[in-house]
Amino acid sequence: MRSLENLKNQSFPSISEQAWTEKAEKSLKGKSVESLQTTTYENIILKPLYTRQDECQVPEYPGGSDFRRGIYPLGYLTNDWKVAQRLSCQSVEDLHTKLRQSFKKGQSSISFNVSKNLLGGDQNLGKVLADSYTQYPFSIDAKEYQSTFLTELEAIVEREDASEKISGYVGSDPVAIFAKEGVISEAFLKDWVNNISNSAVKFPNLRTILIDTSAYHNGGSSAAQELGVAIAEGIFYLEHLQDAGMDLDTIFSKMIFQFSIGSNFFMEIAKLRAARVLWSRVSSVYGANEDRSRMNIAVETSTNTKTLHDPYVNLLRAGNEAFAAVVGGIQYLHVSPFDDLTSVTSFSDRIARNTQLLLKEEAHLQKVIDPAGGSWYVEHLTNELAEKAWGFFKRIDANGGILEVLKSKWLQQEIAEVYEKKIHDIQTRRKSIVGTNVYANLDEMVTYKNPPEKNSDFANGDNSLINIEAIPNRRLAEPFEELRKKSVDLEGKVGFKPSVGMICLGGIKQHKARLDFMKGFLAAGGLKALISNSIITVENARKFVLEHPAKHYCICGTNDQYEIIGHDILKILKTEFPERTFYLAGLPEKEKQDLWMDEGINQFIHVKSNCYETLLSILRELEVSKVEETKA
Repeated sequence: MRSLENLKNQSFPSISEQAWTEKAEKSLKGKSVESLQTTTYENIILKPLYTRQDECQVPEYPGGSDFRRGIYPLGYLTNDWKVAQRLSCQSVEDLHTKLRQSFKKGQSSISFNVSKNLLGGDQNLGKVLADSYTQYPFSIDAKEYQSTFLTELEAIVEREDASEKISGYVGSDPVAIFAKEGVISEAFLKDWVNNISNSAVKFPNLRTILIDTSAYHNGGSSAAQELGVAIAEGIFYLEHLQDAGMDLDTIFSKMIFQFSIGSNFFMEIAKLRAARVLWSRVSSVYGANEDRSRMNIAVETSTNTKTLHDPYVNLLRAGNEAFAAVVGGIQYLHVSPFDDLTSVTSFSDRIARNTQLLLKEEAHLQKVIDPAGGSWYVEHLTNELAEKAWGFFKRIDANGGILEVLKSKWLQQEIAEVYEKKIHDIQTRRKSIVGTNVYANLDEMVTYKNPPEKNSDFANGDNSLINIEAIPNRRLAEPFEELRKKSVDLEGKVGFKPSVGMICLGGIKQHKARLDFMKGFLAAGGLKALISNSIITVENARKFVLEHPAKHYCICGTNDQYEIIGHDILKILKTEFPERTFYLAGLPEKEKQDLWMDEGINQFIHVKSNCYETLLSILRELEVSKVEETKA
């Protein structure tokens, strides 16, 4: 008992930041702590350690001040987020069945992909929705079909006198549609404004003004750019709807923001918090009622981060993104199924929905009010991101507003610059995509699908169209997926998997490290490593090349082995097989590189190599070789 009492009374000395810095630099073997700093795509410098000195003034409680801590004082305890899994349906009957099944299994919002075949005619969509609209709110991005959809809802209201019972959102974002489709229609925008004005009276509790940033996110934008565009779009709609005669507070109460959530966990939490800070700033400037101007947020997990290969890793990605969304404070959440890029099954739909239920019931996130609140790192990041985003919004405003920056391609170019930085990090493997550019499975079978055609129904008719450059829907894994497809196509032509020979110098201990690196490097492009036995003589190497003919070979070993036998092997092989291409695993000292190149090394492959460009070059040479063989 005495020892337990002593343990309770034990205290630990406080450690100063200077002491921590000295200890860290000792572990870093001479490098400074500043070397651990990283710069994000938002040009925010992340420090390795945040302390009380980084603390900033934040609201004491959620539901007040700038709403960074959430729009409700008790968070999810009183206003739980809605499980809004979007259902894909071919007919109204299919929708009816899936809705009933989903509600029994945890769905808490009416959410589905709106398409032409569900609307109009004798489809009776209104009758199907009448079974559930009093119990569940809507969570619908109706896109260009918003007017038709609301007409279906009007039929319910007229029949049952239940306009106040329709809640949630049935929104549309014309600017986002323009950005995706590459066409601006002034007539469509005018009709949309009139539709919003008319529906405001008919559906007092239904939000209809959607600000959707997913097009920009999936185009490759940074978090700061997403937020800047969201604010620019929000103000654009405020101005247009006020000009149409709508009351300011009514406009604010009809708005809902939709964000895609990416893989940078803390950045995405900060993005949602910063979004509320910025919108609070806007509503304050406009003089809106505080209660009406609270930012409602719908979220979907990102398609930008998902992969065709090793799709089960998408489970982890979506789970991480959903976790960040919930911690960030949201009202609606859609989690994409892990096989969303190929063919969604009832199993993957169930797992996606259950991801949210696990966060609620197992992680107990609905019982914790603002779990990120007070974190020095998150709060500091929120402030930094809010200021970067406000700066980007001001640049949009200075260039004429959201439509003008789309017309002039300014916004597309800004987003493309960030995307190029991201894709360069993926291609050089500074950023890893498990199952794609690292730990690729060569035995995996994947069905490659053509991208869906864009839907331009909204642009039909005489709408005075203005052509702009569309923001493409990109995924970070696509470059390596294209390499894998090239490899599969080539395999179909030659009957065996495209390969690169590995000339392994010395014993296994001497070449294993670089051999393993090269196997992973090549697998990212669908290339197989043909591995030699231990090569200790020139004749061993010559025999391997004769018995395992390939277009490309890579010499693997230690730096010492390279100097002892590597040069001799290369000279002989290059003399006898001049048409073969040779690589060297690793990066020799600078003064030795020219000698290797003179002797016939085509390229040094190492951790800083551009993996994508190297593999693309190899595959293209193999394609050319196959064409030449066919002609011969």
